[in-house]
Amino acid sequence: MDNFILKVINRESFLFRNEIKIYGEKMSEIIEKSNFLVIGAAGSIGREVAKLLFSYKPKKLHIVDISENNLAELVRDIRSEYGYISGEFRALTLDVSSEEYDSFIKSDGVYDYVLNLSALKHVRSEKDPYTLMRLVRVNILNTIKTINQSIDSKVKKYFCVSTDKASNPVNLMGASKLIMEMFLSNYSHKIDISSARFANVAFSDGSLLDSFDKRIKKKQPIVAPKEIERYFITPEESGILCVMSCLFGLTREIFYPKIQGDFRLIKLSEVAERYLQLIGLNPLICSSEEEARGKIKSIKNTNDWPLFLSDSDTTGEKGFEEFYTHSEKINNDKFENIGIISNSKGSNIKLLEEFQFNISCLLKSNSWSKEHIVKEFMKVIPDLNYQDKGKYLDEKM
Repeated sequence: MDNFILKVINRESFLFRNEIKIYGEKMSEIIEKSNFLVIGAAGSIGREVAKLLFSYKPKKLHIVDISENNLAELVRDIRSEYGYISGEFRALTLDVSSEEYDSFIKSDGVYDYVLNLSALKHVRSEKDPYTLMRLVRVNILNTIKTINQSIDSKVKKYFCVSTDKASNPVNLMGASKLIMEMFLSNYSHKIDISSARFANVAFSDGSLLDSFDKRIKKKQPIVAPKEIERYFITPEESGILCVMSCLFGLTREIFYPKIQGDFRLIKLSEVAERYLQLIGLNPLICSSEEEARGKIKSIKNTNDWPLFLSDSDTTGEKGFEEFYTHSEKINNDKFENIGIISNSKGSNIKLLEEFQFNISCLLKSNSWSKEHIVKEFMKVIPDLNYQDKGKYLDEKM
C-alpha cells in the first residue's frame, strides 16, 4: 500500500526515513521512559502517531477519541501488528468537550507529553453556523482547554497539530488553525509547546483519494478540481513529523516537510488520472456531473472510468497551499527533510481574550449566525482573505 501511495502522488521515496535513522535511538530512549496522552488518536494522523509511539514501548500510552468504532479498530490494528507492551496502554472513547473527559484527566492526568491531533479539517464544515461553531470549539476552544489541563497537571510538553491551510488562509478552517497557533504561542510561556504544518495526507479519512476508493467500490464516477494544486504526504510520514516535533521541537517551533526533490505541488487532476491508471482503469474525461453519472451506467466490461474535472468555484478553495509566509522566520538547517518555523513572540493577548470571550458568549446564547463568527475571526485576522461565494463543496459531486 505504501508504494502504491507513492506512485499515486508521483514520488519515488519516503520522507523522514533519514530522520528516523539518525534520531531513532534517541526517540526510543525518550519514549520508553515517558507517559503519553494522544487526543484524537483514531483519526488518520492520530492513528499513525499512536502506532509509532506504541512501537517504541512507552511507559504509559493513553489514546482518546470520540469515535468508538475507529478507536476499536486502532486497538485491533496495534494488537495485530505489535502485540503488547509492559507499559500501561488504555483506549478511551471520550469527547474532549465533556465532563467525562474532565473527570478522566482529573483522576489520571500524569503525562510527560500530550499530543492533540483532534481537529475538524474540512472546509465544507464551515458552510453553516452550527458546524462552523463546532469547528471553532474543536480546533480552538478544546485546544485552550487541554493546554490549561496540561499546565495544571505539570505536563512537560504539549504538541498540537496545525495545517498548511493556516498559512495565508482563505477559508475559516485554515483561519481557525492560525488562531489556534496564536493561542499556542501565547501559552508557551507557561508550558513548552510545538506544532506541525503539513500537506494533504494521502488516503486519510474523508480525503479526496479516500473518496476515490469508495467511488470505485460503489461503481460511481470520480471527480477532481481542474487547477487546484496540493502537497501530499503519506500517513506514515504524518505520524513521524508529529512525533519528531513533539519530542525535538523547541517551544513555539512549527515543523513542516521541506519542499525539495520530488516533494512538490501536484495538481489534483493529475493525481486522479494517475490513480485510475494505477488500478488498471482508463480515465474517461467528462465535461459535467450529468455526463459522468450517465456514462458510469453504460460501462460494462471495459476499463474506462468516468472522471469529471470540475471548476474551482466554491467557498474556501485555494489554488495552492504553502507552509509559511514571508514574515515568518525559517530554519532549514537542523534536519535533512524537516523545516522549522520559529515564532519568537506571542500574539495580541487582548484580542485573543476578547475572541475567546465573545465566542463563549455566542455559545451560551444558543443563537448565532455565520456572520457573527466571521466577524470575530476578522478581528483577530484583519487581513483574512475570506470570500463567501454562496456555494460549498457539499453542492458538488
